[in-house]
Amino acid sequence: MELVWNGLIEAFKLIMTFDKELFIVVKITLKVCLSAIGISTLIGVPMGMILGLKEFPGKRLILSIINLGMGVPPVVVGLAICVLFWRSGPFGQFDILFTQKAIILAQVVLSLPIVTGFVSTAFQSIDKNLILLVRSMGATKIQTTFIYLRQVRFGIFAAVIAGLGRVLAEVGAAQMVGASVYRETTILTTTIVQQVNMGRFDVAMAVSFILLAISFLLTAFLTFLQKGGKKA
Repeated sequence: MELVWNGLIEAFKLIMTFDKELFIVVKITLKVCLSAIGISTLIGVPMGMILGLKEFPGKRLILSIINLGMGVPPVVVGLAICVLFWRSGPFGQFDILFTQKAIILAQVVLSLPIVTGFVSTAFQSIDKNLILLVRSMGATKIQTTFIYLRQVRFGIFAAVIAGLGRVLAEVGAAQMVGASVYRETTILTTTIVQQVNMGRFDVAMAVSFILLAISFLLTAFLTFLQKGGKKA
């Protein structure tokens, strides 16, 4: 309990003194995580909609790959990106390793299957009678899309929340592709690992509490939007 209490005190000190190093790490963390989940949402929602509503050859294979991607170990993703984007690799000319772009890419790879899979399941749950009704009323494609999106909006928000949780908690891939470069690619999760390796458990606990607080605030905000701005 003493370690937890010391961590809380240290977290309070870091925030109240506006610790410059901490706020740089928080800024980088928010930048890469929100960028990754934003990209995953822009790609995953249309993909999930197609997979949930359409039937086409290879659909089961794609769904199997998505389901596999939901549980792929982050270190495997990190290793794959390192191999692909290494200087001698097939995409080495892009020179993105050990940059924030590499972390964003890794987090997109990790969160995209989650967002796509959840959204696909949400669209599959749409009442078939509603689909027939919409078609019989002669709604345009745009009108039909908005009707479907409204029906599955809770599922979409759940997908985004799950994907956000994945990227905020990720450490293995970020450590490998970002290398925790000082003031460039160090994020909260890799900072926790660094502090533990240095034996500074009180600081590690403090950063952990700050990460939990950020996760809670972002999740609470998305939950608030999910409920249409209404209090629970």
